[in-house]
Amino acid sequence: MDKKKILVVDDEPDVTDLVAYHLRAKGFQVETLNDATASIAKARSFHPHLVILDIMMPHLSGIQICRILRGDPKLARVPIIFLTAKAEPQDRIEGLESGADDYLPKPFSPKELVLRVESILRRVAAPAGHAASRLQIGDIVLDSETHRVTVRGEALDLTATEFKLLRLLMERQGRVQTREHLLINVWNYSTEIETRTVDTHIRRLREKLGPEANWIETIRGVGYRIAEKKVSSVE
Repeated sequence: MDKKKILVVDDEPDVTDLVAYHLRAKGFQVETLNDATASIAKARSFHPHLVILDIMMPHLSGIQICRILRGDPKLARVPIIFLTAKAEPQDRIEGLESGADDYLPKPFSPKELVLRVESILRRVAAPAGHAASRLQIGDIVLDSETHRVTVRGEALDLTATEFKLLRLLMERQGRVQTREHLLINVWNYSTEIETRTVDTHIRRLREKLGPEANWIETIRGVGYRIAEKKVSSVE
C-alpha cells in the first residue's frame, strides 16, 4: 500500500521538523515547507492526502492558503488541519469556517496530532458500508460512489468532513443526532472536544446547501437532524 502523503507548512523549522519526525515514524511520506508562498505550488505538485497548516505566517496566512486550496478543484477535498498559536474560540471558528477539517492549538502534543491525522484519513477512506449509495431528500442528492452532492442539479463543493456529516444526517432522517454523537461518528473523536466544531460545520454546510438548508433542524441543547419534511426557517 502506498504511503499517505502529508504536507506540513509552518514558518518555524523546529515545528516542521518535529511534526515530520513523528509522522514519518508512523509511516507517512512527509514534505515540509517553511515558506508559505511556495505552499500552493508544492501542494499542486505533491498531491498530498492531508495538509497541516500554521495560520500566522509571513506574506501568506494559513487561512488564505486554506481558501486557495478549497478553490482548487484538484485539492478542494484534501483534509486540512490548522496547527497554530491562535487558540481563542473565535480563531477556531474562523479556521473551521475557512474550510479546515480540524484545529489544534500550540503548544501541542505530537502524539495527539498524529492521532488526529490518522483519524481524519480513516474517515476519508471509510466506505459507505451497507447504506444506500444514493440518497435524496428534497432537491439534495448525495451519491457516495462518486462522492458528489447536488442541489437542484448544481454540484456542491463540499469538504470530506462536510460530505460525511451530510451523509450521516441524511441516512438518519428524522432522528436527532447529538453533537457528541456527531463528533464520534463524523470526526471519529472518542475524547472530549469542543462541540462548537459541530456547530461551525453545520453552519457552513447550511450555507452551501442554500435553498435546501432548511432541511437541517437545530434541536436546542441537543444537536441536529434532517427533518421529515422541509421546515420554513433555520436558526
